[in-house]
Amino acid sequence: MAEIPAVPEGKPILTKAPRLLSLDFFRGFTVAAMILVNNPGSWSHIYAPLEHSAWHGCTPTDLVFPFFLFIVGVSIVYAMESRKANPELHAAMLVSILRRSLTIIFLGMCLSLVWNFDFAHLRIPGVLFRIGVVFGISSFIYIKTTTKTQLYIAAALLLGYYILMNFVPVPGYGAPNLEPETNLGAWLDRLVFTENHLWKSSKTWDPEGLLGTLPAIGTSLLGILTGTWLKQGKLKALKDLGRIAGTGVLLVVLALIWNLFFPINKSLWTSSFVLFTAGLAIIILSLSYWLIDIKRYQLLIWPFVAFGRNAITAFVLSGILPRLISFIPYTHEGEKTNIWSFHLHVFEAHLSPNNASLISAFTVVLLIFIPIWWMYKKNVIVKV
Repeated sequence: MAEIPAVPEGKPILTKAPRLLSLDFFRGFTVAAMILVNNPGSWSHIYAPLEHSAWHGCTPTDLVFPFFLFIVGVSIVYAMESRKANPELHAAMLVSILRRSLTIIFLGMCLSLVWNFDFAHLRIPGVLFRIGVVFGISSFIYIKTTTKTQLYIAAALLLGYYILMNFVPVPGYGAPNLEPETNLGAWLDRLVFTENHLWKSSKTWDPEGLLGTLPAIGTSLLGILTGTWLKQGKLKALKDLGRIAGTGVLLVVLALIWNLFFPINKSLWTSSFVLFTAGLAIIILSLSYWLIDIKRYQLLIWPFVAFGRNAITAFVLSGILPRLISFIPYTHEGEKTNIWSFHLHVFEAHLSPNNASLISAFTVVLLIFIPIWWMYKKNVIVKV
C-alpha cells in the first residue's frame, strides 16, 4: 500500500491521500495508550483508570488491546482489498500473511527471552502472540470469504464461545464457571502450555490464552466488517457515518444486555466484552473519520499518526527501553542505583507517588516517540 509523505503540523492535505488518516491516528493513539499503561513508574502506585479491571468489568485500560485488534481488522481491508479481487494473487498473499503472523509471534517470544533467556519458563501466550494469531486467521477469512460469511463466522465465534464457557463442564473441576483458575480456558492453557509457560503473575491461567483467542478473532472480524463498510461508499454526508456510528451504539447496548448473564471481562475476552469494545471502537473511528478525513481537522494528529505508522516497532521498543535504562548504573548520595530508579526518585521527591508513577509512564512514551517521530519524518516504515 502506497505511503504518503509526512505533512507539516497544521497544514491540511490538499491532494487525495491513499491512506485513511483517521485509522493511522486511532492506531497511534491506541499504541501510545498501550505504552503508557504498560510502563508505570511503580506498579504499586497507579490511578484506577490506568489499571485493568480486577476481573469482571471494564476500565479505560481494558479498551486498549481490543481497540488494537479491531484496528487490525480495519487495516486488513485497506491493505488487501484490491489484491483480494484477483484470485491468482491469493496464494502469494497467504504465504505473506503466514510469514507476517509468525514474525509477530517470534517478536513476542524474543521480548520475553531478551531479559531472561529461560526457555523452560518462557511465556508462550502474550500480546504479540495473540496479535499474530488473530491477524493470520482474520486475514485468511477475509481473503477467502464474502462479507456475509464473515458476519456469520463472527457471530458463530461469539455464540460458540459463550456456550463453551457457560455450558461445557471443566475437566477436573466439574460445573462450568468463569472464575480465574477454574474456567475452561484456564484448564486448556494448563493442558497445552503447562504452568511453566503461562503468565508469570498467575502461573495457572493467562489473559491471552488459547480459548480467548476465538472471540478475539471476532473482534478483528468486526473491524473487517467496519472497514468494508467504510470503503464501500463515499461517506461524505454526516448521515452516512451516522449509520455506522449507530451500529456501534447498538453493539454497546447489546453488550450491556449480554453482560447481565455473560459479564464483560477483558481477561476472559467474553463475547459481551467483544461487542462492547467493538461498539466503542466503531463510534470513535466514525467520529475520527468525520473530523480528520472529511472535515480535515488535522492540526494535532501528527504525533499519533507517527505512532500509528510504526505501531509494532513502537510496542517492541517499549518492551526494551525501560529495562535497558534500568541496567544503566547510577550512584546517588553514595547509594548505588540505576537511572530508572533514580528518575522515579526525582519525581517522587516533588510529586505524590501516583503522580510520580504517571509522569514516569509519560516519560517512556516521549522517549519512544523520539525515534518514532524521526522514522515518520524520514518516511521509514518497518513492516514485519
